[in-house]
Amino acid sequence: MAVQYKPVYTVIETRTFQRYAEEIWYDDEREAFITWLAGNPLSGDVIPGTGGLRKVRWSRPGMGKRGGARVVYYNLPEDGCIWLLIAYTKAKFDDLPTTFLNQLRQEIEHG
Repeated sequence: MAVQYKPVYTVIETRTFQRYAEEIWYDDEREAFITWLAGNPLSGDVIPGTGGLRKVRWSRPGMGKRGGARVVYYNLPEDGCIWLLIAYTKAKFDDLPTTFLNQLRQEIEHG
C-alpha cells in the first residue's frame, strides 16, 4: 500500500493581516485557523480579477460561519507558502475593492 503525503506549507502573516486578526480572534483561535489552512490550502473561493487570491470564511464562537471572519490569502504552491493578507468581518467591510486586493498581492510579489 502506497503512503500519500500532503505538501507542507509555510503560512506567513502580513502586518495587515495581524492588525485586523487581533480585532477578530484570540491567539489560539487564530492559530487554529492557520493550522487548518496549512492543511487545506485550496479552500475558499478564488476572487475574480485578483490574480488568484482566495477568500475563505471561518466561523467565530457564537457567530457561525455567516457572522464569522473572512480571510483573503494568496497561495503560492511553487514556493510552498500561503500569505495571509487580511482578515475582516462583514460588519467591518461588506466587500473589499479589487484594486485594494491587487495592491496587497503586488506587495507580496514585488517584496
